[in-house]
Amino acid sequence: MAFRTDLAVEAIQNMPHTADARQIRQDTRTIEGFSVSEVEILTDAAAREIGKPCGRYLTLELDALSRREEDAFPRACRALGALLRGLLPACAKEGPVLVAGLGNRMITPDAIGPQAVDHVIATRHLVEQVPDVFASWRPVSALAPGVLGQTGLETGEVVCGVLDRIRPAAVIAVDALAAGRLSRLLRTVQLADTGITPGAGVGNARAALNERTLGVPVIAVGVPTVVDGATLAHEIAAQLDGPSCEALEDLSRPVMITTRDIDREVADVARMIGYAVNMALHPHLTVADIDLYLS
Repeated sequence: MAFRTDLAVEAIQNMPHTADARQIRQDTRTIEGFSVSEVEILTDAAAREIGKPCGRYLTLELDALSRREEDAFPRACRALGALLRGLLPACAKEGPVLVAGLGNRMITPDAIGPQAVDHVIATRHLVEQVPDVFASWRPVSALAPGVLGQTGLETGEVVCGVLDRIRPAAVIAVDALAAGRLSRLLRTVQLADTGITPGAGVGNARAALNERTLGVPVIAVGVPTVVDGATLAHEIAAQLDGPSCEALEDLSRPVMITTRDIDREVADVARMIGYAVNMALHPHLTVADIDLYLS
């Protein structure tokens, strides 16, 4: 079976042959003590093979945050904020931004988007109503559109309706992803300038949110919260080099695996993402400032 993952770095690692540098550019660096891997898919042929659109994918590793190292939270916020700010196109360096938290708040592994926007400082109304204080702030709107089963509306329909009213320069979409390995869960954040397809991580893909469908640049912020059970089982069997296992047939229906502490981990990472979005859009803010504004 195919190795199933939403992470570009994992998809490339599991390619049957070495990636051609003329089709895929890869780089690694460190920011605020966190490892960052960058993948840029350059050609349509590479995009088809990897299963990801052409564009840039930045992967921030959060091991220090998961170990709760000293100052790990503010460092992670600054690192993610800097990466997000650098990924915004020139046309969106200023002007209004819509932050959309995708997913179902009632299902914990899918709640990373709605919980993240809870920590985003919405300023659009303040810039309009209190210009003496907020004139230098960027207008930011925060939206948790819910899912089709809750609202009867496709996520894309809700976002498009809001876009028609506020005319943002860019959209930042936060959503849960599926990884191929358990070690990635809540330990990785992927940024992409290619947009996002809500529900793709759990095999329930809806209409894509990207520049083509929305008419403005869409930056995706994704965190893997689940692993496909069949992918994990087949990977274990392959690494053990054992015979095919009859029990794997039980995974013909989708089975998603997550962590024991998913509630706490989603809350922690969602808060970090919300703070990082604030720092990306308002570079003058610190963690202490955001604590004050959100209190």
